[in-house]
Amino acid sequence: MIDQKTAPYAALLLRVSLGILFIAHSLLKWLVFTLPGAAEFFQSLGLPGWLAYLTTFVELAGGVALIAGFHARYVALALIPVLLGAIVTVHGANGWQFGNKGGGWEYPAFWAAMLFVQFLLGDGRFAVTRANPKVA
Repeated sequence: MIDQKTAPYAALLLRVSLGILFIAHSLLKWLVFTLPGAAEFFQSLGLPGWLAYLTTFVELAGGVALIAGFHARYVALALIPVLLGAIVTVHGANGWQFGNKGGGWEYPAFWAAMLFVQFLLGDGRFAVTRANPKVA
C-alpha cells in the first residue's frame, strides 16, 4: 500500500537527492577534471570530445531541473541514457563493484533505476511544475 500522505515527500527527497548527485558529478568534470580534461578522457574512450561538454551541461541542467521540480519525471527519464552510456563506455567492463579500478557498473545502474523510480513517482511536493496542482 502506498501512503498517500508521505509519498509526495518521498518523491521530493528522491528528486532532490538525484539532482544533487547530478550537479556534483557535473561540477567534478568542470572544476576538478576541467572540461578540456573531460573531453580528452571521452576521446580516449573513442567518443567525440564535444560529448564531454554536452554531458557536463546535461548533468548540470538536469540536476537543477530535478531539484526545482521542473518537469522532474521527464527530466529523470531523459537522464537515464547518460548513466547507461557511462555503463557501456566506462564502467561496464570493470565488473560489478564500483570500488573496482575504474569503477564498476552497479552504482550507475542503481542511479539509473532511481531515475526510473522518479519517473514513476512524479514530481512530488514543492515542484515548480506538477500535472495536477491539487495533488502532490
